[in-house]
Amino acid sequence: MKRVWLGIMLVLFGLGLAYAQSSLTIYSGRSQALVEPLVKAFQNESGIKVQVRYGRDAELLAALQEEGKRSPADLFWGNTSGALGQAAEYGLLLKLGSSLLSKPVGFVPASGTWTPLSVRFRVLAYRLDKVKTADLPDSVLDLPKLSQFKGRIGWTPSYSSFQDFISAMRLMYGEAKTKEWLLAMKALEPKAYTSNPSMIEAIRAGEIDVALTNHYYVLRFVKVGYPVGSHYFASGDVGSLALVTGAGILKTSKHITEATRFLLWLLSPKAQQFFPGEVFEYPVIKGAVLPPTLKPLEEALARSPKLDFEKLDLEGTLKLLREVGLL
Repeated sequence: MKRVWLGIMLVLFGLGLAYAQSSLTIYSGRSQALVEPLVKAFQNESGIKVQVRYGRDAELLAALQEEGKRSPADLFWGNTSGALGQAAEYGLLLKLGSSLLSKPVGFVPASGTWTPLSVRFRVLAYRLDKVKTADLPDSVLDLPKLSQFKGRIGWTPSYSSFQDFISAMRLMYGEAKTKEWLLAMKALEPKAYTSNPSMIEAIRAGEIDVALTNHYYVLRFVKVGYPVGSHYFASGDVGSLALVTGAGILKTSKHITEATRFLLWLLSPKAQQFFPGEVFEYPVIKGAVLPPTLKPLEEALARSPKLDFEKLDLEGTLKLLREVGLL
């Protein structure tokens, strides 16, 4: 009898130890301010301990390559599809099952190694009381022609979403034309910012008049009364690019079950509603309620150029930005 009870106690102890050790390590290119509420909500609901290393997509990819099989990371949460495509090309990600890939309504990559989670769109932010929309171009390629904004333009060359935008320009128009555009923009003496919020704050403070950014940053500041508007470039223009965030499970993961559970939770109606409801991003599943300040997803998608988002070459873009002196 004692042996039976001892066996039961050992089994229960083993189960308890396994539960106590249930954990997940995420390398996130998405900023802490944007996604920490989601991480905490999952941790509270699942009981799974989650550790997150935040950083820029490029630096996290470099870390994963350097760490190799020693990496503690289970999941890579990319801020851009270019970085996710790079991770797939490097062979860092596992092939995902249909339970994950069948949920999003679009943007599922051909590689099947990561799932989209939210969508943003590029816009030109501008100061409402200083800039007339009639003076703004239909194409972002014509922005360097606006000499009246010399020294009054903001951009974020070190930020991953800007780098995806440049990657899309390279894919659509080629290396030479993209380099020409970057050099023409530099001639206007734009101010570089390390983050989009600080750049929008600079518009409010009167430091700059216009800025290349993502739509949701503008809406977050409009919500608190900032005099900032969004200029949308013409349909199909690279300046109206859709930017896809997503995540994939790393081949080095020792917690594949927990990582899969986290991705499924991020694609649940509750988690997907967080994106439009709290940060003004677009969800990737049907059924989420959009605030009135967001254009309908179909209308926003119609403006974005049609391209293979997984083919946005981050590595080549970083090389070009260094070449022209922006990194």
